[in-house]
Amino acid sequence: MAKTIPQWIEMCHTNARRKGFWDSERNVGEMLMLIVSELGEAVEAHRAHQHGLEMKDSFEDELADTAIRLFDLCGGLNIDLEKQLEWKMAYNKTRAVKHGKAY
Repeated sequence: MAKTIPQWIEMCHTNARRKGFWDSERNVGEMLMLIVSELGEAVEAHRAHQHGLEMKDSFEDELADTAIRLFDLCGGLNIDLEKQLEWKMAYNKTRAVKHGKAY
């Protein structure tokens, strides 16, 4: 059975706690940059044509790392990401094409 977003957040955050990442107070800016760094690694994997499910350092692997770090952050800050996603998608439906911008 598929997991819900809150379940993923709980799993990722619990694992990060068990691995010692929350033994001291976390810096939100640092955590955000770690998420960005995973996206940078995804770019490099994509450029190198490293693709494949269940393959370490692949494009897909780096995207999973990005989600894990994001879910951990949400767990640590008690952010209801699922609720925020629902709100944001409803809001975005009211916006202009490309949000009124060229790109």
